[in-house]
Amino acid sequence: MINRISALQRRLVEEGLDAALLVYSRDILYYTGTAQPSCLLITPDDYTLYVRSGFEFAVQDVFIGREKLLEERRLEKILAGALSRLAGKPGKIGSELDILTAEQFEALRKACPDVTFVNISPVTLEQRKVKEPGEIERLRLACDAVHAGHEAVMATLRDGVTELELAAAVENAHRLAGHEGIFFIRLPDFFMSRGPIGAGPNLSRISGVVYTITGVGMSPAVPAGPSRRAIRRGETVVVDIPTLVDGYHADQTRTYCIGKAGKATHALYGDLRAVADHLIGTIRPGMTGRDVYRMARQKADELGRSREFMSFGGGKASRILGHGVGLELNEPPILSEHDTSSIPEGCVVALDMHMMTQGGGVVKLEDMVLVGRGANEILTRTPRQLFEI
Repeated sequence: MINRISALQRRLVEEGLDAALLVYSRDILYYTGTAQPSCLLITPDDYTLYVRSGFEFAVQDVFIGREKLLEERRLEKILAGALSRLAGKPGKIGSELDILTAEQFEALRKACPDVTFVNISPVTLEQRKVKEPGEIERLRLACDAVHAGHEAVMATLRDGVTELELAAAVENAHRLAGHEGIFFIRLPDFFMSRGPIGAGPNLSRISGVVYTITGVGMSPAVPAGPSRRAIRRGETVVVDIPTLVDGYHADQTRTYCIGKAGKATHALYGDLRAVADHLIGTIRPGMTGRDVYRMARQKADELGRSREFMSFGGGKASRILGHGVGLELNEPPILSEHDTSSIPEGCVVALDMHMMTQGGGVVKLEDMVLVGRGANEILTRTPRQLFEI
């Protein structure tokens, strides 16, 4: 685990940075093993975790040496180690500028008026793309919890059950299977219910909150997720509720139908799965998100599904069909038309795809895939069929 810090120290030298100051809980957890309120100051040849509160917990949590922990809340004290290296000269410190509040950033500038702060997040997120064996095992546990939610759908979904009742059953099963009850997305002011879920006409009503099949939510205050609408026989149902186990996420979507699905729905789902299977079989390390997006679009075109693939109706369509999964639910790489970054071996991506017809028919399938050198592995456990209940 200490190699994570060593790798970042090497990158500091390559980037010409005097230090990195990390304050985001997911980054602190990745590099030290604790999520207690802390600041991690890393220089090219040293590091210290300054614990702002919960010190007695942090001491028990961390996989770094106890001597590397100090109990300290004052920013000027935390930055003293980095400033001493500069010896009065202007310097550069990397911090997570993509998620710092304006108030936090101003506090940094006030404490270090002669220092230039740059965004370190692209460096840390690139490092986090490659999952270690221990991280893969935690992702598998999260996938086990997601599968428990699927089993709850199979036991609960029937004519007259509301979207909210179904979501509650899924969420309860997730919690009992070890879900920690929260998920992390690296966006300010992000809000959603525990996850997207919808049925029937609600499937084709896409909120602006999440760039996928969202559900309509219970009120304008949170316009995504389950509503109080009753689900009726013959309707398709999409469940996309993620889990978090021991710090790592799972993201899976399955499509269900109460009773027999029509031939058109089966055909639509079959073509969607054909696109997913094609990607699972052909994604290789070194490809870019753009490569994956274009392969998917080409396969959909070959199947005659150009209009339906990733459609939001009204001529709108998603240009994102997947994302990395790990300490955050959505993290690099982003599998989109615009992403030219490389997908490394050992990366875990969620292929998050749907089809929508002009008449509002919707099916969705999402699986987590471990990208390997010779072959890829599907980590999500639930069978990948259209479920008729």
